[in-house]
Amino acid sequence: MHAGHAFQDVVTASHAQGFPQRDITFIVPWNAGGSNDVAARALDPLLREHGIKIVIENVVGATGTIGMRRVASSAPDGYTLGMGTSSTLALIAQGKTPLKNSDFTHIARVSTDPLLLLVSSKAPQKSLDDFIGYMKSNPDKVSIGTPGSYNLNHIFASMTARAAGVNYVNVPYTGGSKVVADLLGQHVDSGVLKPSETLGQIQEKLLTPLGVFANQRLEMFPDVPTFKDKGFDVFPYGPVVQMAYVVAPANLPADVRTKLITAFRAAINDPRFVEFARKNAFLVDDLTGDALTREVDSVAVALGTVAEKTFPKEKE
Repeated sequence: MHAGHAFQDVVTASHAQGFPQRDITFIVPWNAGGSNDVAARALDPLLREHGIKIVIENVVGATGTIGMRRVASSAPDGYTLGMGTSSTLALIAQGKTPLKNSDFTHIARVSTDPLLLLVSSKAPQKSLDDFIGYMKSNPDKVSIGTPGSYNLNHIFASMTARAAGVNYVNVPYTGGSKVVADLLGQHVDSGVLKPSETLGQIQEKLLTPLGVFANQRLEMFPDVPTFKDKGFDVFPYGPVVQMAYVVAPANLPADVRTKLITAFRAAINDPRFVEFARKNAFLVDDLTGDALTREVDSVAVALGTVAEKTFPKEKE
């Protein structure tokens, strides 16, 4: 028995010494062109400099859970990684997926994103006050597009309607790029999205950001008020954050995890990626390993509490 364990340890250790010996599949559980996909593609050349070659695969559906289930069920050898997000985390926290945080080994946080309420620049509403007034005069009719359901975007869409004191039409999509396309075509009245997903359209004056779901204005959009500036509380049940982070399946060998953490930490903190983050209006920090696991667990608890209060009457 002990000899068997010792042999297994030798095999694992020798495997890790040569790791990685081939390309690593990196599952992004959202559409190509969305913010998580774009961030993964920006990390790719930097990771190569640290001996990690990723092949990105977009596996969309069910608010990120289809792709993440594939990660969880893969061999824990470091050759399958995935991009976890607060969206999938919210479903885990609400028990709306069989996934659990313990199904994953946490590697590194890639981004923290503030969220915006946006409308088409052709829309008559030009300010947050205009939009809240529009919702008030059209109860049950105004649509808000979100990437996925029961996630932070959906929570903030509900909080927007709560600020107006009316019900609204929630329109879920499989990713941010799909929401943007329908916003531009005015098939949906508004959307809750990240700056990184909408920056080009905002700069080209195709989309108008009306408000920021945060306690402080964004450096990139100093003229866009927070909901708090306008007297609306979008964190009535406590602070919640939208973030993306790299995971492997549970039970990843410790030395393989260390190699992955070292490479991702170097790539995420590389001045080129930090500049990419600044240009795309998302935040980066040095959060990896067990500290990231603790943060993910704590964000899940907060999201679970907020979701329970936001969607109390909704049943699966």
